[in-house]
Amino acid sequence: MVDAIRPIQVPTIDPTRTVDPASTASTGPDRTAATAFGDAIGSALETMSTADANAAAASRAAATGDVASIGDYMIAATEAQLTTELTVAVRNRALEAFNDIMRMQI
Repeated sequence: MVDAIRPIQVPTIDPTRTVDPASTASTGPDRTAATAFGDAIGSALETMSTADANAAAASRAAATGDVASIGDYMIAATEAQLTTELTVAVRNRALEAFNDIMRMQI
């Protein structure tokens, strides 16, 4: 079963807050959002890896004739395909966002 993806928490920006460039604190809303995003990506990659391993095991079982139901194999293969496609789509959107940020005028 695929776990639901947790929503990403977007930090609020206080326009009156001053930033101390010498500060190296790793806590606060920015660090929390980065950690949450990193955890979400890590969890998604872990889910994709698990789905791929399940599909490979089902594929081996189907090839050797040990599969109890062909439906189980098809479900595992489709789940692996969809999680891979979702991961690639998220990666492409992240790269596109990164490139857009890099093209911004300062």
